[in-house]
Amino acid sequence: MNIFVAKLSFDTRSEDLKEAFEAYGEVSSANVIHDKFTGRSKGFGFVEMDNDEDAKKAIEGLNETELDGRTIVVKKAEPRADRGDSNRGGGGGGGGRRW
Repeated sequence: MNIFVAKLSFDTRSEDLKEAFEAYGEVSSANVIHDKFTGRSKGFGFVEMDNDEDAKKAIEGLNETELDGRTIVVKKAEPRADRGDSNRGGGGGGGGRRW
């Protein structure tokens, strides 16, 4: 199960995230997401756990708890919305004049 973790401290590392979740079972991967230009943490990350029961226990056990001085939000990750329409027209045209 893929787990979304939000409200992370900017000092939290992927290793810290993995360590917190390992208390509930085997962690396949743990990644804090960083800005590609600045390299700074974006304050959220993802944890992958193969065992869904362990993952559910981790979500219940870690949601609204403190990690690195911040109260984190932990929930099942939802698939990204389809961005297929974002390249179709879109954008505000700003009131065009009529002649």
